[in-house]
Parts: sequence; structure tokens; C-alpha cells
Amino acid sequence: MTQRTTDAREEPATYDVAATEQKWQPVWEKLDPFRADDSSPREKRYALTMFPYPSGDLHMGHAEVTALHDVIARYWWQKGYEVLNPMGWDSFGLPAENAAIRNDAHPADYTYGNIATQLESFQKYAVSFDWSRRFNTSDPSYYRWTQWLFLKLREQGLAYRKNSPVNWCPHDQTVLANEQVVDGACERCGAEVTKRELTQWYFRTTAYAQELLDCLDDLQPTWPAKVINAQRNWIGRSEGAHVDFVVEGRPEPLTVYTTRPDTLFGATFMVVAADAALAGELVTDEHRGALDDYLVEVRKETEINRLSTDRPKTGVFLGVHAVNPLTGARIPVYAADYVLADYGTGAIMAVPAQDQRDWDFATAFDLPIVRTVQPPADWEGLDTMAFTGDGPAINSANDEIDLSGMGVVEAKSTTIAYLEAKSLGRGTVNFRLRDWLLSRQRYWGAPIPIIHCPVDGEVPVPEDQLPVELPELRGADLKPKGTSPLGAATDWLNVACPTCGGPATRDTDTMDTFVDSSWYFFRYVSPHDDSQAFDPEKARAWGPIDLYVGGDEHAVLHLLYARFFTKALRDIGLVDWDEPFTSYLSQGKVINNGRKMSKSLGNGINLGDQLAEFGVDAVRLTLVFASPPEDNIDWADVSPGGSLRFLQRAWRLSGDVTSEPGADPATGDTGLRKLTHKTVHEAEVLIEKHRFNVMVARTMELVNATRKAIDSGSGGADPAVREAAETVAILLSLVAPYTAEEMWERLGHRPTVARVGWPVVDPALLVEESVTAVVQVQGKVRARLEVAPDITEGDLEALAMDDPTVVAAIDGREVRKVVVRAPKLVNIVV
Repeated sequence: MTQRTTDAREEPATYDVAATEQKWQPVWEKLDPFRADDSSPREKRYALTMFPYPSGDLHMGHAEVTALHDVIARYWWQKGYEVLNPMGWDSFGLPAENAAIRNDAHPADYTYGNIATQLESFQKYAVSFDWSRRFNTSDPSYYRWTQWLFLKLREQGLAYRKNSPVNWCPHDQTVLANEQVVDGACERCGAEVTKRELTQWYFRTTAYAQELLDCLDDLQPTWPAKVINAQRNWIGRSEGAHVDFVVEGRPEPLTVYTTRPDTLFGATFMVVAADAALAGELVTDEHRGALDDYLVEVRKETEINRLSTDRPKTGVFLGVHAVNPLTGARIPVYAADYVLADYGTGAIMAVPAQDQRDWDFATAFDLPIVRTVQPPADWEGLDTMAFTGDGPAINSANDEIDLSGMGVVEAKSTTIAYLEAKSLGRGTVNFRLRDWLLSRQRYWGAPIPIIHCPVDGEVPVPEDQLPVELPELRGADLKPKGTSPLGAATDWLNVACPTCGGPATRDTDTMDTFVDSSWYFFRYVSPHDDSQAFDPEKARAWGPIDLYVGGDEHAVLHLLYARFFTKALRDIGLVDWDEPFTSYLSQGKVINNGRKMSKSLGNGINLGDQLAEFGVDAVRLTLVFASPPEDNIDWADVSPGGSLRFLQRAWRLSGDVTSEPGADPATGDTGLRKLTHKTVHEAEVLIEKHRFNVMVARTMELVNATRKAIDSGSGGADPAVREAAETVAILLSLVAPYTAEEMWERLGHRPTVARVGWPVVDPALLVEESVTAVVQVQGKVRARLEVAPDITEGDLEALAMDDPTVVAAIDGREVRKVVVRAPKLVNIVV
């Protein structure tokens, strides 16, 4: 640290950033100020940020989310709460494994090497994590309990195995859950996703579909609207009916789901998903060859292409007919690619007049089109397109039911009542949400704890044999090939059946990494307990999480899975939470020059380079000050150099204070004291509202005012200056911990400033004796009046109209309107 200069022509005093960081890291490590105490009598708060994948060192995204998160965690400590703020690593799964393969390393070596690197970086970055609770999801001591929870869910009927068409990523050579397919592509690698028929493991997320939807109402006040809406849309509740169609040659009816049973009179054909098992059951021998040929082409298409409305409609006739239950008409049954096998029953009733894809198919195959909803008189698409809006029912009557003239709601309920009375169908609630496909054909994941026996079938691994550890497979080729590498580990694969003792084999799939991250927040409450997944009493004491911080990319995936797991564990009796995350803060991204950072674009920003050039505090301050948390930060538009200069100005305040610690600030500058207490009060409000950037701005204003007070003649001897400087140090401890700690030491205090407590605000100092009222004439400011804060609108208007400058601006013209917003604004229109 350099000495403060007395020569005004020289550079102001500053400090060595790198030396300061090296100085305080071992001090904090020894003090361990953020270790959460389970037995503390203080009110508990649980702060959590999404843990990282260890596929490399920390990057700008990690820097942003942890800087934002740390403002809240440190603020809670200062407010006197006992704070659980843990961190670990989401170290299983595709990101870590793919990174290891790219670097020609074994996943364990590469992953744990990166964890050590990230730990060192995190500690340098000075985030207030309780490092005593850290763990990795790839540790056997952790995934033992992931496997145990899988078996518990299976006991409840929430985990099961079935054969079905699944999403297949040709690049990663593994299946994907529906939530991991974005616009027809793998959300990990971007490859186009295809379909395969495989036997896979699922979690029955649909068992909680309604509750997952209903609880969003409770979360709406404290979660971002875009995240709430994304989950609502993904769960996708719709009300309609299951309708039974008699099919030629089939003893049981074919049931389809429709959200518009009122349009049943317009169903002129049926469509079955070409790749559904149902198509193979219905097709006649005469048409089977055509279906087989068509299937070859269908399997080349992505799901997003199949659902597109602007591509030509193709299909094949299956050689059978069904009967429309309301019209009695004999209607043909086709197989086509625009219906998906996993939607409803894999079949639809086609109403071409009310659905554009059905219209296009009917047009291509010369099938009847019957309108059952009357379009508006001025609608221009009568002969060219389907009408999907609301309107009165038409062409919708038989001898027993007549919907003519009814609106959609009435026509739907009338139709459903008729179908139920005639045993032809039933009212039904359907969800877009599908069960979670969790098995992966990859090496680096928690093995599924099931043994397959030719005699006893699926046999769970006994609890006392958990964890089922991954074999090391040193030297093996772990590149994805479409089947799990574990199948080649014969010593690991072949085991005795726990039930009959005969020869059996382990399940060779591993669990999706999102299984690990769906319950990790429970493990943090007792991370080293080897007798149970987590301590229910400690979970009750700490949970649910008071604030969760993460990115929008998890709006559906991780958040939905974590919510499902919480509800399932509640029903098993392990927790009493309904929801895991009481409040959720979604942060934006760090971009550069208006675009996402990318090596190929040459616009990447290396976090390590930024830290080396400007220091941890300047980078953290820049990320917090740049914008509200939910907005993107364009690194090209910010100034870490400017942040560093501000921090140096704040640090210099502490060196200019000459009053002794404990000096009574009441004897000091009243104006500065008022600003100090107002700043603390506003900072508290702003932090609670997650307006961290404005809180930093207020701190900057206090720094400037304190410097002005020092330079104006009173100098650093004024106790109010000390109070202001100490307040700056405490506020900066939330954002720039190294600078704050240096200030606190220079002000004569022992470390650590992070735990000294939030400054107490004197309400008397918040009372404004006067405020400045702005007077505008024709939108231009003509006067500023000092008025009482509680002045009435009438009195403020009178003062404004009597002001000589205002009178001159009006210049005798007629006053048409006066808008008064006491005590701060008068707007005069002439």
C-alpha cells in the first residue's frame, strides 16, 4: 500500500489491488465469517445461487450471477440473520463429460481438476459462500443418495420404465427429455433432434401437473413473470373431452383428445401419428407396405419440422374407417407426420374447417371440409383457410342435439354432456407436460440402481449396496456411440440377482444431470451426513430457500424438475415444503458488442484477464452497477476502469478521517449526517427490491458528498465524516469486499466489516425540512422553490403563480391548465 501524498500536483493516494487481494484472502480464510451455524438462535435465511458445471474455469456469467447473489447474502448477514449460503459443483452430466472428451481426458480427472481451479477462483472472487458445506454431485457420497431417492420415487410409482418414441441427439448420442429440446434442437449442443424407439426410465412428473400449475399463483408475486409464464405454457393445461370413435375391425373404440368437442360435427377424417404403435395396429395388410415406406421418411424429420404449419402435408391411408359419433358418417383414418405419437393417444379427429393443418391435409387428399363455426361476415378466408376464432355454431345438429347459434363455451359444455350421457366420451383435462425421461446412454452420471433379472425382472439394488459406483474405465473409449459404455464393463455389469441369486445384469444407463440438481439444495443442510440424504429437521429449520438466483435458460428445465422433486419428497414424508424457492431472481447475460460472447465471433471476454487488469472489486462493482439484475450487460458499454477509480476515491476517504473511532457523530455536520442516514435507508429499500445498481449509485453520491465535506474546510476531524466513511465501507462490503475491508482497517477497526451489522438509521434525520419544487411553463423549467414537504397543492400552486420568474414567463397569456404534484412539481400550460 502506498502512502498518501500531500502534493496536490502528484497522483492521489491509491493502493495496490493485487497486494490487497493477497492480504485479505488468508485473513478471511482464518476468520471464516460466513460459516452457517445450525444451532444459532438468530432468524435463519437460505440464500442460493445455481451451482456451476466444472467444464472449465469461471467465466463472465459466473462472475455476474455470484456478484448479484452476494449482495443479498452479505446484506442478510449485516441485517443480523444467520445465513446459509452454500456452494458446490454440478459435476456429473454432458457438459463436464463432453469437455473432458474434447480435451482427451478421463471425465473424473478433468472434472475434479476444474473443480479445484474454480474453487480457487471463487475464493479469490470473495463470494460469501460457506465452503464447509461444499460437495460434488459426482462424489459417491452424494450420488449414493441420488440413487436412494430414485428408488424411493420408484416405490411411490413415480419412477418407471417403458418403451416409446424418444428424442435422440445424434451428436451426444443419447436421449433427451422434452424439456431439453429447444426448437427441435438439443439444448446442449444445438444438433437437430430425431426420434427413436427405446425402452427408457421416466419420472412421473405428470402426477403433479395440476399442483405444479396451481402453485405458480403463489409464486407469482416473487418470481419473474417471464419464468412463471414459461412454466404455465410448458405445463399447458387444456380442458376438452376424450371422444370414442368406433373403428372397423377393432373391438375397442379409438379414443382421441380434443380441446374443441363442439366442432365434432366437422370431423371428416382421423389422423394417427405415423410412428405411433397405434398406426401399426390399425393398418390393413394391403396398406402396410405404404406405411412402412412412409415411416422411413418420417423418421428423418425433426419434431419441429413435423409441427410446422407451412410445409406440405403428407400421409398414407391405413385402409380402415371410423364412425363419427355425432354424425354417424363413415370417415377414413390416415397416418401422417403432423401428429405426434406422445400427444394424447397419438391420434386426432381432424376438423379441417377449424384447424389449418387439417385444412391443408384435407385439401391435399381431397377430403370433405365442413364448417362448424361461423366466421365473421367480413372474413376473407372463407374458401382458402381454416377459421380458428370464436363464433356461433353452424352445421352442428342431429336428431338429439342442436348446437346451432351457441357460443364456444356453451357448445363445448353441451357436447360434453351429450357424449357422457350416451357413453361416447367424457370431459377431460389434459396437459402438455410429459413425464421426465431421465436415463442417458452416457458414462459420466449416476448409475441407475436397478438390476435386470431374467426371472425376477426389474430388481432394485438393496439400500445397503448403495452407491452403485461407476467403474473407472481407464483407457476405454468413452466417446458417445449410441449405447452406454457401461455395457462393456463386464465385471461391473454382471451381478447376482438380489432376489433369486441367479445371473443378472445392471442397468447400463446413467441418470440425467438434472436429477442431481433437482435435490442438491436439500443436501446442503447436512452435507456430510452419511446416514441419510439430508436431515429433515435441518431442512425444516433452514428451508425453503428464501432467494434463488439463476439464469433464464433454466426457466423450465431445472426449476420445473426441482419443484417436482420437492413435492414428491414432501409426499414421501421427508420435507414439509410445497415449493423449493420462495423467491427467484433471474439475471441477464453478459454480452459483448450487442452479441452473445463466442470464440467464433471473436468477442469473448476472459474473466481472468479482467480480474488481473482491474481487480476483483472493480469487476464485481461493474457487474452490479451496470443495470438491473434481469437486464443483459454489454461489456463494451461498461467501464471497469471507471469502477476502479471510484473505489480508489472511496478508499481515500478512510485515510482522510482523523477523528477517533466511536466519536459522537451528532456533534458533526448535520447536512452530511442527513445524507448518510438517507442513503442507508434508501439502500435497504433498494436491496429488498433487487435494485442493486441504484444502491451503488446512492453510495457513489455519498462518497462525493463526503469528499466535498472533507475538502470544504471541516476536514477529516468532523465525526460526521467518520460516520459517512464507515457507512460507505459497510455498503461497499456488499459489492467490493476488498476495498471495504481496507477502509474498515484504516478507520481503526478490526476485521471483518462484513459482520459489523447494518447501520442504524435515525428517523429524525430522514425528516426533510424542505424540498425543491420545480415549476415549469410550457414544459420548460422557470423556477425552483424551496417548500415544506407537507405543503398542500393549493399553497404550492399559489407560490408558483406569484413567483416573479414564472409571472414573466407567462407574460400575460391565459393560463389554460395547471398540474400540481405536491411537493415537487408545478406544470403551467398557457
